[in-house]
Amino acid sequence: MNILAIESSCDETAAAVVTDGRTVRSNVVSSQIDVHRVTGGVVPEVAARLQLETIIPVVEKALADAKVGWDGTGRDGIYAIAVTQGPGLVGSLIVGLETAKALALAKDKPLVPVNHLAGHLYACLAAEKEFRFPYLGMVVSGGHTEFVLMRGHHDFELVGSTRDDAAGEAFDKVGKLLGLPYPAGPEISKLSKGGDPAAYHFPRAMLDQDNFDLSFSGLKTAVRQTLAGRKDNGGRDLAKQLPKKELADICASFETAVVDALVTKAVRAVRATGPSAVLLGGGVAANDRLRKSLTEKLEVPVLLTPTEYATDNAAMIGIAAYWKRDEALSGGERFAVSADPSLALGRSAKL
Repeated sequence: MNILAIESSCDETAAAVVTDGRTVRSNVVSSQIDVHRVTGGVVPEVAARLQLETIIPVVEKALADAKVGWDGTGRDGIYAIAVTQGPGLVGSLIVGLETAKALALAKDKPLVPVNHLAGHLYACLAAEKEFRFPYLGMVVSGGHTEFVLMRGHHDFELVGSTRDDAAGEAFDKVGKLLGLPYPAGPEISKLSKGGDPAAYHFPRAMLDQDNFDLSFSGLKTAVRQTLAGRKDNGGRDLAKQLPKKELADICASFETAVVDALVTKAVRAVRATGPSAVLLGGGVAANDRLRKSLTEKLEVPVLLTPTEYATDNAAMIGIAAYWKRDEALSGGERFAVSADPSLALGRSAKL
């Protein structure tokens, strides 16, 4: 069963063809990084406008790369269309969702709306031969940092989340303070490899609280205070002026503080929920320090997102959609689906 998946929740425009929730036959992503690097972050109106220009070519390339057509059967054709419903930027979500609706109508295909965060977690499961529920899911990205208990397919309970900045957002904000190019996560990780993670003791907030919530805004403030009095041109040239070793030490100490907080709460969440494994998804899931620390310190296996599927992509949406194919919408019900920029992943748990 082939599913054409479309993902446009933020600034990427992506389409993929996935077979039976396991095999990714094509995965096309049109990136806007170079555009948003000029402004140091995503401008929602610009992102949606560029997605309008690229979404049909991206879909056509995904179909061509997969060597499938609309009218074929079995491995030669498309069974359904999956699309991200939310959460995300409302304008970007509308571009993807309305495109998927139009294609579903024109080609008479079922429509499968998918939660973007569920996609990040299902990307960890594509290689699993059999599922061993429950899993503890960690979504760690630029817009989200959440712990969810996955009791079955698309059955999620929220057990903890950040109270303010997401982990990836903290990386980008600290990178901006340092004058590093957007997105800052990969830049900070690269610089941190030559630094001393104990050079600065940045705060690990909320570790003394008996919950699985996190906070990163104070960490960002601590870095700002460390840099106080040394800004030039609004901080844009600071990374060039700091001694190379000092810059590396700041990056390593900051990254370690983020990872320590995430891993400490993950250890507690595992002991409280008893999962068979932990799923690590989202853009920050590509961070080497986080991957290594979780693998070493957790008492259960860690299923890591393949790095090529860590950032936003449509393959993960296609994988997730296969496991809710029985809920595919047909007829007029396909057009009642609306973009939901605040779409929650499951219900809140009472532990």
